[in-house]
Amino acid sequence: MLAHVEPVFIDPTTDEGFKRLFGDKVNLINFLNIIFRGRKTITDLTYRDTERIGATEEIGKVIFDLVVQTSTGEEIIIEMQTSTQTNLKQRMLYYASKVISDTAPNGNRKAWGYAIPEVYTIVLMDGFHMPGGDHKTYFHDTCLCHRDSGQIFYEGLGFIYLELINFVKSEVEVEDELDKVFFMLKNMSTLRTLPRIMNSAVFQRFFQLASYAKLTKEERTMYDISLKRKWDAEAVRMYQQEQVEGLEKQLREAKRETKKASIAAKAGGIAEGEHKKAIETALKLKEMGLPVEQIAKGTGLSIEEIDKLK
Repeated sequence: MLAHVEPVFIDPTTDEGFKRLFGDKVNLINFLNIIFRGRKTITDLTYRDTERIGATEEIGKVIFDLVVQTSTGEEIIIEMQTSTQTNLKQRMLYYASKVISDTAPNGNRKAWGYAIPEVYTIVLMDGFHMPGGDHKTYFHDTCLCHRDSGQIFYEGLGFIYLELINFVKSEVEVEDELDKVFFMLKNMSTLRTLPRIMNSAVFQRFFQLASYAKLTKEERTMYDISLKRKWDAEAVRMYQQEQVEGLEKQLREAKRETKKASIAAKAGGIAEGEHKKAIETALKLKEMGLPVEQIAKGTGLSIEEIDKLK
């Protein structure tokens, strides 16, 4: 989106866009039901405090983007990440663990019996790839399972990653509701009208809330600031990527030059060894009294070189 063009719809991957769309309970319920793909049916939820205090002062506090509890007790963390994160998977595991540990009572653990809730972490990844990923898979739905058989070991701790950068389907290639979610999140801010494939109550609600024209003056100001932050972060990310690519190119070139030098040195060593062998042969032939011309022809040495041999 160009800076001077007023958008029709806001960008859901900005801080303000994310809050506006997913701060709506109906929208969030619809989104989660699509993401869980029928595995769960969420009918109601409660928004929870996003700030969690650490057990000690040194640990500090954790602030989530969004945390909700469903009417059936599941705790769900929803995070929007627009730049590469160090130890992304470990970070999300820590977030989930924090939510779990906060449910433990201060005492009477025996009576509690470790009745921990199901905890799911959903991460919307925009602009960067999953660490160790294949750059093709755009939906990652993981839980604890047996390494060999793949059989689920424990369902109640799940991590769902939406890798938007890998979703490259056009509108005509969209296959199901999950694809529609991806298409909406990735393309909403550049669309001028509601796509035909999303002409349903679920997606109409998303796009109605995303209407830039319906934002108040204050909301527009906050959104524009949020969008600029995203652009700035993207510019930094692109610069860093260019720097990394430049260094990688220099490294490849250095490796090629090193390889050439190694081959040349090896070839030079072979040539030097062959010349030394030719001199030894010529010296023996000279001692045997063979004519210099024949020795030169047989060894490849010059007559001048042979004359100097003693």
